[in-house]
Amino acid sequence: MVYWLSFLILFSPMLYADDSSSRAQRIIEEMEYLYRGSASRANLTMIIITPRHERVLKMSSASLGQDYSLYRILEPKKESGISTLKREREMWNYFPKINKVIKVPPSMMMGSWMGSDVTNDDLLRETELIDAYDLSLETSESEYRITLSPKPETVTVWAKIDYIVDRQAMLPSEQIFYDEKDRKIRLMEFGKREEFEGILLPSRISVIPFNRPGYKTIIEYTNLHFDPPDVKRNLFTRRNLTSRF
Repeated sequence: MVYWLSFLILFSPMLYADDSSSRAQRIIEEMEYLYRGSASRANLTMIIITPRHERVLKMSSASLGQDYSLYRILEPKKESGISTLKREREMWNYFPKINKVIKVPPSMMMGSWMGSDVTNDDLLRETELIDAYDLSLETSESEYRITLSPKPETVTVWAKIDYIVDRQAMLPSEQIFYDEKDRKIRLMEFGKREEFEGILLPSRISVIPFNRPGYKTIIEYTNLHFDPPDVKRNLFTRRNLTSRF
């Protein structure tokens, strides 16, 4: 789930010769690559805040491009070992207490992951934004604002997404999600920029649902490693999904 192509493409003469839709696509590709990359390993903390309680999950992740991801909860002990695997177009959850693997159907991609405000689609980045949405671009001195409108064949609960990018840092700053009545339903904020292996990245992602007062989910990267040699396709198997660690 991670990051980095050269930013030089964003400032090439060819880019500015393209129309705004093509520019928007290239910017989105660059931003999405940050959370996918060629391959990565990470440790993360997820804080799930509700009006009644707060839960903290510590987890590990590995990813290979867009098609392969594996998440495993490490703490707390009662949820340790719960894992999620994505292989191309298929996805499974493993629950060690009942020793059961459950396949996640496409209809559940917009469902909550582990009771958080993060969806399965957010976590595993199943949706390819430039393929699923039509894009339009507005540019100011400080930011790019890209509006994503779903194509007729796209299955989503969002009628529109505003994707805001900091022009100077070339990092995402916000995503705002709207319903069919053009009401803001959810905000995803990218903050607390830190260096990982010499690369500056947003290390904290906050997901705030406007239609659920008092709810919030925060994801923080504890560490992040790019292109680890052991992250290969043979890591992302059903056997590894259910293995002890």
